[in-house]
Order: sequence, then C-alpha cells, then structure tokens
Amino acid sequence: MKYRTFGKLDWKPSALGFGAMRLPTIADDEANIEEAEATRMIRYAIDRGVNYVDTAYPYHRGNSEKFLGRALADGYRERVKLATKLPCWLVETADDFDRLLNEQLDRLQTDHIDFYLLHALNQESWPKMRDLGVLQWAEGAIADGRIRHLGFSFHDSPELFIEIVDAYDQWTFCQIQYNYMDEAFQAGTRGLEYAAAKGLAVIAMEPVRGGRLAGTPHPVIRKLWDRAPVQRTPADWALQWVWNRPEVSLLLSGMSTMEQVQQNLASAEQSKADSLTPDELALVAQVKEAYAKLSPVGCTDCKYCMPCPHGVNIPRNFNVYNEAFMYGIEHGKNGFAGIPAEQRPDACIQCGECEPRCPQNLPIIELLGNVDQLLAKQKS
Repeated sequence: MKYRTFGKLDWKPSALGFGAMRLPTIADDEANIEEAEATRMIRYAIDRGVNYVDTAYPYHRGNSEKFLGRALADGYRERVKLATKLPCWLVETADDFDRLLNEQLDRLQTDHIDFYLLHALNQESWPKMRDLGVLQWAEGAIADGRIRHLGFSFHDSPELFIEIVDAYDQWTFCQIQYNYMDEAFQAGTRGLEYAAAKGLAVIAMEPVRGGRLAGTPHPVIRKLWDRAPVQRTPADWALQWVWNRPEVSLLLSGMSTMEQVQQNLASAEQSKADSLTPDELALVAQVKEAYAKLSPVGCTDCKYCMPCPHGVNIPRNFNVYNEAFMYGIEHGKNGFAGIPAEQRPDACIQCGECEPRCPQNLPIIELLGNVDQLLAKQKS
C-alpha cells in the first residue's frame, strides 16, 4: 500500500480509503447488508494496508455504522482511523449534537471517532450549524475525547466552500467530490487547491463518479483509451487521475464486491502524485471532452429556465437524460428514479414560459418530451 500526507497531521493515510456506502446487499435491499461478505471485504482491505474507513449516519438506511461496529471487532478497529458524519439535516437544536454523536458511538461500538465530519454542508445547513454553535460544541467533544479531529464534507459552490474553510482555523480536513469530469463542479480544483494551501487534508470522494467512469465505456470513449501507450481499465484511469494531484490526501472508494476491492488495491499500489505524463493528462482531457459531446442536450445548468410554474426540474431532467447517453441507460434509469414525481417531464403542460429565458435557445418543451419518452418508461 502507498501512503500519503494528511494536511498538517503527523499521520500517513493509505492512498485508498474504504467507503462503507455501497456495501454488498441482499436482494438489492439497501438496508440489508450482506454482512459476511462485506466483513470479508473490509478486513481484506485492512490486512493489505488500508487504514481509513468512512461511513455516515444514513448509509444503508442507518445500518452502515451498526455493521462497522461488528466488522471492526477482533482488533480491526485499532488498525484504522474511523470516520463518520454528523447528519446536519437532523439537527434542530444544539442538544442534538450530543444526542447524535453518542448514538453513533454506540452504533460503532467505539469510544471515539477519529475523524468527524459535518455532513454535506451547503448554503442551507452551514449557517444553521454555525449559528447553533457546532464549532464550539465540537471543541468540547474533542476535549472530552469523543472526537479526535473535525472536518466537513461539501456539496455546493466553490465560493461557499472557501467561506467555510476560512470560517474556522481548526479544521483538520475536508471531503469533496472530485474526478476528471468534475474539475469545475462544486468545490472542484479551485477548492482542492485552496484547502490544501490552508493546510487542510483533502479527501476525494466519488473518484469514479458513482461508477459512471468505471463501467464498460461508450465505443467512442473506448477508442480513446485504446490509444494510450500504457493500458489501464477505465476505473484505473479515473483513480490515477485523482491520485496524480499531490493535494489529495486520500481517495475514498465505495466498493460493492471483492473484485472491486482487489482491483482498487492494485491501483493504489501504482498510485503516485505527479506521475501521469503530459500526454496521459491530455488523453484524459480528450476523454472528458468526448463524454461532453455525447450529451444530446446542451444545457449548462444555468437555471435561467427555473422555477417552472408547474414544478418541473428542467436542468435535473436534462442532466439525467445526458447521463443516459454518456454512461448508459442504467445510469439514466437510476437518475430518473431519484427525481420526485412532481418534478419529472410529464408534469410539463407546454406553457412555454421557460424557452424565452434559455440563453442556449434550447427547444425545452421538445427536449422534455424526449426525456419523458426515453426515461419515463424506466420508472419501474
């Protein structure tokens, strides 16, 4: 296993961290973890040098933390740094901070959390947490030993990310979505470089974009990868691209099979900052551009078309539609399933209010019909 630096902390994290969000399940029931196999996978990874395990309160419908409490028995808890997250959306009063943390400690069968994150901070949750005094509370939890280090995960604009980084000089780390398709998405490269320059460790999540960059690629993409002098799987290309950034402290992968664990461990063995050649980086940029060209709808997510008077989430529907072409219909199906029924394209009554507001002059009504035709039949 290769090890990297973790901000200002005197500790070396494994290049690969184990994310306990996509564990194997029984009968496709997210809440029903296949415990024997999941335990085998996690212990296999730890035995081969993985020393960071990440979970959160809602993963596997609340069962991930409970599972890890059992899986990390027999001495495995002492061999890893354990991370979990405060579910900010469940916090109503400051009393909830202690209640939730203590519940998580009980679930995880441990007396402390090594790395505790404020989960999924955004423009709504951050002011609420800040004003309820979460930072002062966390200092108390660190003082009494229940938490060792405080950080946050993030899903919003780079400007808000920078504001949060600057708001507290005791952050140890942060966690951002980062992959070669999302350099300019949310915190992105700008946030990565800013946080690292301020001394924070930066954990990269979604390195293969929820599996989209790891599966059998579109023939156009496959042809590009085949041109590389060094042959890698699409997943390995995505992982090596993230590890190539020296600012990345570790990469989290949510692994669902033992095969994925073994493949990711093999990739981690080859990882190194600044290891990709200029030609290899140029190739990844070409792949990114090719993916973008596969998108049939030129929506830039500017949201000028919003709000729709009838509740249709126009940019989200277009994003799902594009992903069906870029990454395969199964990804489109999964994305469409996540859109509330009242926000889907069949709620459109063709009033036409959106089209004059679109800077790209897209025929929105016609395109929503295409989305409905392709994806609405995937509801079931």
